[in-house]
Amino acid sequence: MTGRRSAGISRRNLLTGTAGLAGLGVGAAAVGLSVDRTPAQAAAGGQTVPFYGARQAGVTTAPQAHANFVGLNLIDPGDVASLAGVLNVWTQDAAGLTAGRGSLADTEPELATDPSRLTVTVGLGPRVFEVPSLRAKRPGWLRPLPAFSIDRLQERWGQTDVLLQIGSDDPVTLAHATRMLTASVRSKLRVGWVQRGFRTARGTHTDGRTMRNLFGQVDGTVQPPGDRDDLLWEDGSGGQPWLAGGTSMVLRRIAMHMDTWEELDRPGRELAVGRTLDSGAPLSGSREHDDPDFTKTEGGIPMIPASSHIARAHRQADHEQFLRRAYNYDEPPEQPLLPEPVEGGDTSNSGLIFATYQRDPVRQFVPVQQRLADHDDLNTWTTPIGSAVYVILPGATEQSSLGSSLFTP
Repeated sequence: MTGRRSAGISRRNLLTGTAGLAGLGVGAAAVGLSVDRTPAQAAAGGQTVPFYGARQAGVTTAPQAHANFVGLNLIDPGDVASLAGVLNVWTQDAAGLTAGRGSLADTEPELATDPSRLTVTVGLGPRVFEVPSLRAKRPGWLRPLPAFSIDRLQERWGQTDVLLQIGSDDPVTLAHATRMLTASVRSKLRVGWVQRGFRTARGTHTDGRTMRNLFGQVDGTVQPPGDRDDLLWEDGSGGQPWLAGGTSMVLRRIAMHMDTWEELDRPGRELAVGRTLDSGAPLSGSREHDDPDFTKTEGGIPMIPASSHIARAHRQADHEQFLRRAYNYDEPPEQPLLPEPVEGGDTSNSGLIFATYQRDPVRQFVPVQQRLADHDDLNTWTTPIGSAVYVILPGATEQSSLGSSLFTP
């Protein structure tokens, strides 16, 4: 196939960081196809989310129907030049893919023509900052979360050096983008895990409606106000000017025990959560977004139990707020189903890929999670099995690639 890469620029040079940004042509169009679109394609598959900007897309972007969270590890953690090269390649490839064009070396560019609001978001883990030249640029909060008593963490879902969060309303587009972005850097990175998540299909209901998890609950009702950038985005004033426009991500994989949850009657489920299942309203109110009233009683008994999930998760200080962006997962049972049921064995492997974004996870996320770990009625039916923390890089522009501020002396 002709035109797989820009003239005079080799992928080898990009990965080794020997092509400067001027020679790289960060804003150049990636190779793709010219396609005539029907009105339906323009309304759905043709919708795009801009890649370039001071902040990366995929954080405050309206969540897409499908997402892949890909954890990767550097083959040589000390090779800073190669990491910069990887981020250069991803900048080029993501800019093309999100616009409906192929990546630099796309072998199936036809699969890129319907981006369906594709976004690519890149984060870095703590080990990247152990390199002497980057040690002083490590944010103070970039470290593993404390050990919580409810955690049963599995190494296979643990911390990695690099994170790709890729979202799209079309699973074919998503699979193609994931393949292109991971295959292009396989000489420098190894995939540690892929977590595949889904939400309600786009168009099933009006935009803005809160998703439901596989327990049937609305999930993500409480979000910080849209004008509170101070809760989400770094502005460079915290001693790390390179991070302005970035944020943090906490990624938790939470197993949901469907078999025992389904044994619980409906009132019991609602008391455990603190919300009605049908509308998502707090038990003290009538609409989903009513503020919960933890003092309201019925017959002298609090309508929302103090041990319920929303009571324990409710912020106790203004700064205990963070953006939630959760996805369901539903995979085959981890042990084969036998002709005779195994007592106590789950018949499903379902749960939540729970991503939060906040300026400082130690200050904002950890106090809430600690209360949930200390006691939350929902803990009977949920178990965290994966945990990782990443710094989400500032955005890229047509003149500078992802990570350029990090690698600038």
